[in-house]
Amino acid sequence: MNRPPNILLLLMDDMGFSDIGCYGGEIETPNVDRLAANGIRFTQFYNAGRCWPSRACILTGYYAPQVCMDPPLRHYRPPWQRELPYYLRRLGYRSYHSGKWHLFNSRDPAAQSGFDISWGYEIEQYNHFFHGQDGRTAFSATAITDHALACLKSHQTEHADAPFFHYVCYTTPHFPVQAEPRDIEKYRDRYHEGWDVVRERRWRRLRELGIVNCALSRRESEVPAPYYLTHKEEWDALLGPGEIEYAVPWDSLTDEQKRFQAAKMAIHAAMVDRTDREIGRILDQLQAMNALEDTLILFLSDNGASAEMMIRGKGHDPRAPAGSEMTHLCLGPGWSTCSNSPFRRHKIWVHEGGVATPLVAHWPKGLTARGELRHDLGHCIDFLPTFLELAGVCPEDIPLPEDAPPLPGRSLVPTFRKDGSMKRDHLFFHHEGNRALRAGDWKLVNESLAGRGEPSDPWALYDLSRDRCEMNDLSREMPEKYSEMQERWRQCEDAYRTKPA
Repeated sequence: MNRPPNILLLLMDDMGFSDIGCYGGEIETPNVDRLAANGIRFTQFYNAGRCWPSRACILTGYYAPQVCMDPPLRHYRPPWQRELPYYLRRLGYRSYHSGKWHLFNSRDPAAQSGFDISWGYEIEQYNHFFHGQDGRTAFSATAITDHALACLKSHQTEHADAPFFHYVCYTTPHFPVQAEPRDIEKYRDRYHEGWDVVRERRWRRLRELGIVNCALSRRESEVPAPYYLTHKEEWDALLGPGEIEYAVPWDSLTDEQKRFQAAKMAIHAAMVDRTDREIGRILDQLQAMNALEDTLILFLSDNGASAEMMIRGKGHDPRAPAGSEMTHLCLGPGWSTCSNSPFRRHKIWVHEGGVATPLVAHWPKGLTARGELRHDLGHCIDFLPTFLELAGVCPEDIPLPEDAPPLPGRSLVPTFRKDGSMKRDHLFFHHEGNRALRAGDWKLVNESLAGRGEPSDPWALYDLSRDRCEMNDLSREMPEKYSEMQERWRQCEDAYRTKPA
């Protein structure tokens, strides 16, 4: 049997669908773009809408409600729950974790989840400047990459005969928007034309690339930033008149607001740009190890860009330079709408803007495609069966622990070879009252008030083959399909909700 490939999973935090260059963005991401040009890009790949449920799906192969990670209980671990390293260790893999963890019901990534080396569980996600392993203050993407490089070098020295799985979880560009001054300077003047112009330009580029075929979604100026209104008076006093908690037309902003908002997007872009350069360091290390050709590299985001606005961590000093360690600015709904272009809504919601993610796959030895698109439906629950198939285990023969339910995911291996070769019945979503079901081209979606709590709005029905931006509700025109999809969602909710013993 041939040795199975190494696996490198690169996970971004709160990065929008169209932020990177190969998905229509203007942010400079040459390293990820190079992976896409020599690999494949998925156009309809999904996450679970937020940090912890997406990470639960990635590591366990189950929907987050199945492992009590969403909603609402997050600290109960089913006795049958196992993470990827448990399965891969039995197949000869070494497993490494660098960066953000956030799997609440697995508190020790090494001891409980099976990683041979893990660092980052205690990373402060509300500050991007922190002490790395050497004790020096470093930017988050740099410190995480430093640890990843140390793991790779150690593997090459001590375990070169074994394949590896490396889970590299960046905290960028999660709020607060912070970056090094030299990186911010690169984008300082790039966003003064505003979110409406940039958003439309991204949409047109996505259409040219063949990634979407829909119209540009409506900018929803009436939807407030989550959390902000409950602290508005307090936070307005700190953030000043440049901040705004709605995605209003850019031309309606004052000059002061335009300058403030353009500066925030420049910092966000600097975070993505810097992370791409750090990924370049990892690619260089793989090349130096002669491992790049036989490493499956996957790059994605854990959810869409965030409209959340809050002040956490060390707080916000309005006198400090924007983007520095003592500031706590958030991207906000205006630029989040742009980052998620062309889709509706943001992180937390389960509209396409919240749950659609770019996914780049690169594997020179195993993928013959170069620069191609894959339109098959995929989800983070698919990684576990995919990796195990590449390691030599048929998806039907995965040795699940006793009492574990069947895995809901599908192996992506067939679609690595050819577009249109992967079939599935449905994809299920439920996060804090936001609910959806995708079955073929049909999507049923419901939202909770302000993205939290129990559902408050009626369900809506969309045909995503023509309306992936979810603007034309067909629930009244197609009542039978509407009722059928509601019943299917209820069946999935019953099937995928695990109750603590």
